[in-house]
Amino acid sequence: MSLASFEFATATRIVFGAGRLAEAPEAVKSLGGRKVLLVTGKNPTRAEPLREGLGRLGLSTVTLAVEGEPTVELAREGTATAVSQGCDAVVAFGGGSALDAGKAIAALATNGGEPLDYLEVVGRGQALTKPPLPLVAIPTTAGTGSEVTRNAVLGVKDAQVKASLRSPLMLPRLALVDPELLAGVPAAVLASSGLDALSQLLEPFLSARATPLTDALAREGMGRSARSLRRAVLEGPDAAAREDLALASLFGGLCLANAGLGAVHGFAAPVGGMFDAPHGAVCAALLPATLEVNLRALRARAPHHAALPRFQEVAVLLTGRADARAEEGITWVRELCQALGVPGLGRYGLTEADVPRLVSRAKAASSMKANPLVLTDEELTEIAVRSR
Repeated sequence: MSLASFEFATATRIVFGAGRLAEAPEAVKSLGGRKVLLVTGKNPTRAEPLREGLGRLGLSTVTLAVEGEPTVELAREGTATAVSQGCDAVVAFGGGSALDAGKAIAALATNGGEPLDYLEVVGRGQALTKPPLPLVAIPTTAGTGSEVTRNAVLGVKDAQVKASLRSPLMLPRLALVDPELLAGVPAAVLASSGLDALSQLLEPFLSARATPLTDALAREGMGRSARSLRRAVLEGPDAAAREDLALASLFGGLCLANAGLGAVHGFAAPVGGMFDAPHGAVCAALLPATLEVNLRALRARAPHHAALPRFQEVAVLLTGRADARAEEGITWVRELCQALGVPGLGRYGLTEADVPRLVSRAKAASSMKANPLVLTDEELTEIAVRSR
């Protein structure tokens, strides 16, 4: 048995707890902010109490509402606004789209150039060299964990793909997670974001880059998701469920940022670029087939792989049964997706004719590199077809 060797990076400061949104204005001021770019979701009125709190401390705000998932064009326009308005801090308040947009704008505002200079896969992949504007990330959904990750996913319409702007410098200065913000979130959003969070706990736990620290967070997060996600979506989230979902999402972000992901997210990036499909719903549609194909491939080609016993551990964590077999964990995931009404990818326009192009793009995705083993084209095709 080899000794562990790993590193772990995250936001400079993480604040978690019900009601702690009230601390955000003072935190922004302590970072030196005087004129704040407030990046919100499509409904900026949800951020009005935060904007008023910043105003009471003498901080002025410029609001940028993100209508859908962020694109290169949005990042370009938002950066121009931040620079022209003289913003010296960014507060991102919303779901993963608002948080990713805020992170990208904060980085581009200080580094100059344009998004494609730094974007992975389809851009020039240049490294960011200057620290971004101070950024406070406040999630209002429980899915992406973007408040503690070092990348921002941007859609590139011309290339029909999503790719990341990525740098250790992009980690937020403060991640503030207040579970109370989940009150009133629509059931469909709770379902898709919650299943995204679950996939971001499962994939790092099975990842080729898993570490003892991410393992501990993944185990805790999976247990919380298992006991609360179905109930929160079908019955409405009480305070205990809101806390569980917010922690599962936070832990998923910490895990993916430090142990990578896998084939679910390897597919999700090109699907999101090819079709108008929300990221969380895409991950949910892909999760059952991806788990099943990975398990079968490991048994067939790598029977002594370290990830194999982890599939059984996942089953125990999800079902709550000490004697659960690996297949029963996958069945639990499939039945959860069915109970929460997760549609197949065909809902968003994926046809069988699209599958070869999707597989080709998924193979090149950065997330695919951490999958426990390299899947064949036939296995990838099976995942895509079965997820329709």
